[in-house]
Amino acid sequence: MSKTKERVSAAGAHGISAQGQGAGPVAPPRVSVRQRRPGVIALSLALIAAGGAGVAVLVLQVGHRTQVVTVVREVQVGQVLTERDLGRASVALDPAVKAVRADDLDEVVGQRAAVELRPGSLLAPSQVTRDSLVRPGEQVVPIGLKPEQVPASALVPGQKVRLVHVPAQDAADTGRTPAVAPQTLAGRVVKASGAAPGTGVVVVDVATSADDGPTVAAWVSAGTLRLVLTAPDGS
Repeated sequence: MSKTKERVSAAGAHGISAQGQGAGPVAPPRVSVRQRRPGVIALSLALIAAGGAGVAVLVLQVGHRTQVVTVVREVQVGQVLTERDLGRASVALDPAVKAVRADDLDEVVGQRAAVELRPGSLLAPSQVTRDSLVRPGEQVVPIGLKPEQVPASALVPGQKVRLVHVPAQDAADTGRTPAVAPQTLAGRVVKASGAAPGTGVVVVDVATSADDGPTVAAWVSAGTLRLVLTAPDGS
């Protein structure tokens, strides 16, 4: 090796050594540690717990279902209910909806339908009755009402009515209408049909006493009968 190379090597070695001795050891970076606040931690845990409880309550409310009685076959007004007419279903029931609970199904069997029951509907307590709509000693007379004779208020089973005998149209035209009050008889609605297509005629089955039944039938045949609703507190 030449003397020139030796001097360069020696100088480089001395330079590195001097630089290393001058720099000294390198200190690691300082990491600041945040001070934990127990109050904030406790509040966070409380909020998490409250949120979890709220979700749990919501899930329970949404998932809560009630066993109720349903109608599985069509039942006419006054018909006695049997087990084959009814079923059970589990539904999320709104508190405002009144429905017969499945536990009370045995009490409903044997009662009569107060209204016409449709398959697939929930059974309400007001739709059944222990009373017969046609009582002993009564007769049922069908009365056809023209559209202008049908009351605006809905005719419901059990509603009390008055059967009014009006003079024939020809008698009214000739001035031979009697000056006395028209004859009236008491009755009670058993069933009312829907308006017939085309004519709009509504047929109402009315229960009346056996003594008055033939008279009412005669009025219907002559077209001299009108049906008048009785006030709810009327006798």
